[in-house]
Parts: sequence; structure tokens; C-alpha cells
Amino acid sequence: MFGTKEIKELREITGAGMLDCKKTLEETGGNVQEAVNLLRERGLVKVAKKSGRIAAEGLLAMEISEDGKKAALVEVNSETDFVAKNEEFRSYVEKVAATVLAGEPADLEALKALPLAGGEKSVEDSLNDMIARIGENMNLRRFQAEKMEGGYLYGYLHGNSLIAAVVGLKSEASKEELADLGKDLCMQVASMSPRYISRDYVDEGFIASEREVLLHQAQNENAELEAQGKKGRPANIIEKMVEGRLQKQLQEACLLEQTFIKDSDLNVGKLVANREKELGKEIEVVTMVRYEVGEGLEKKSEDFAAEVAKQMQ
Repeated sequence: MFGTKEIKELREITGAGMLDCKKTLEETGGNVQEAVNLLRERGLVKVAKKSGRIAAEGLLAMEISEDGKKAALVEVNSETDFVAKNEEFRSYVEKVAATVLAGEPADLEALKALPLAGGEKSVEDSLNDMIARIGENMNLRRFQAEKMEGGYLYGYLHGNSLIAAVVGLKSEASKEELADLGKDLCMQVASMSPRYISRDYVDEGFIASEREVLLHQAQNENAELEAQGKKGRPANIIEKMVEGRLQKQLQEACLLEQTFIKDSDLNVGKLVANREKELGKEIEVVTMVRYEVGEGLEKKSEDFAAEVAKQMQ
């Protein structure tokens, strides 16, 4: 036999609906633990049904080893920012980052199979348990693991854990001597979203596509001038305009050419050079990673409050 006490206990453990709990307890003769196991099995089916829903909110977590030689970045998505602010969800994301740092998985599937840091269950099983409890789709989307030799890794995680950056500096200088520069560069990457460290890293495909876009823009501007009865620009002027705009695009795309966010009179390359001069040691930026929650993912146009209101009608 069982009563409201067992139903309540089962609901608190599993997050399942009242009718599901009552029915499962009937099947298990009132045995709560057996009912938990049965609901978890059925919870996986529930998770599968939710997996089609868009999970474009979420959190990032970052871990850097004490010696500055290893770094891990992780993104886990949820459907709503309401869940993203949940302490259990935040703790899970942080533990996944710790798992990446310690386990060095080769890919997502390998990561999902590893035991979650501080626990016995796998990363994937722990996520599925949380999905069953909270009742919202979540997705371990991606991770990045970095290693550093001949230098140190530094990181910056924005206060709301929606943007993170990791930068690697190769130098004979100590970890402490490079710390301020490392932090400044991470904040620069997080704020200004450079695509490349320097022009040495820029691929020809990017330059060609940007040049084509800028050329079309200039030609359209010319067509508008002529449509207004004004004289269009000659081809050589258009070519110079395109080249000038391309150079500006490259400056914005390359970290070392960007204007430093803390000093508009200084670019990032000069910032690094100044620190080299102060230390008397060369410094090379060799690693740059930037994550932003949900980038590239479609988001629901309907917010959480509207969704709840609809369900209550």
C-alpha cells in the first residue's frame, strides 16, 4: 500500500507528474525505489521526446589548470534562461568543464561517456537525469580543450557566463609576468570577437569573399548615384574604395590589429610589444578561443513567460 507521502517523495526525487507517480507506485506495489528506477527508464523516453525542441539558451564554464598549461571550455544549452539560472544546471556545466580538463576526451561522444567530475554517473547519464527532473531539453553542445608548451593559458569568463575566451601566450616569461597581459587579451577577445590572431592566420577564402561583398556594395552605391542623375565613380576609385574597406575589415578581424578596448590610442599588437619591452622577453599569441552561448543556433521567438501563460489558458 502507498499514500500521498510516497507519491510526494517520488515526485520530489524524479520530477515526474502526479499521475505518472501514482501509476508507477501501483505497478511496484508502493516500492518507491523500484518506482524511481521505472520512471527513470521512462524518463529517457520523455527525454527523447523533448530532444526535438530548440535549446539555444544555456551557460559556459571554463577550467584552467593551476600551472596554466591546460584549459577547458564547455557549452551546455537549455531551452530557457530560467533553467540556465538554475544552480543545479550551473553546477553541472562547471563539473563538465572539470571533467574535460582532467579526462582530455577526444570528442563529444568520449566526453559523454566519462564519469562526471565528483560523481559516479557518466556525463550523459547525469544530463539525462537532470532533464527528467527539470522537464526541459538540454544539450551538451561543444567543448574545447587546449594544451600549452613553452608558455601559459589564460581565460576570462564574463559575469553572466554567456561569453568566454582563452588565450595562449608563448614566452620565456613567467606565468605571473604574463598574467595581466593574458587577462587583457582575453577580455579583448571576449568583447571584440576577432576571427584571427593576425594576418598570418587569415585564409585566402575569407579575403576573397569579403572583397567580393565589398565590390558589390560599391557597385550598388554607384548604381544609386547614377539613378539620381549623379556621376558614378570610375573603376579605379571603386577599386581603391574596396581595398580600403577590406583593410578595415581585416583590422577588425585580426586580434593584434584591433584597437585595445582599454586605450583607444593603442592597438593590441602594440600592447603586446610594450610588455615585451618591459620584460625583455618575446611574447607570441599562439592560441585564441572564443565561445558565446547559442551562437549559430536558432532561438525561439516565444519567451518563457509567454509559454507558461499559454499553458495556463
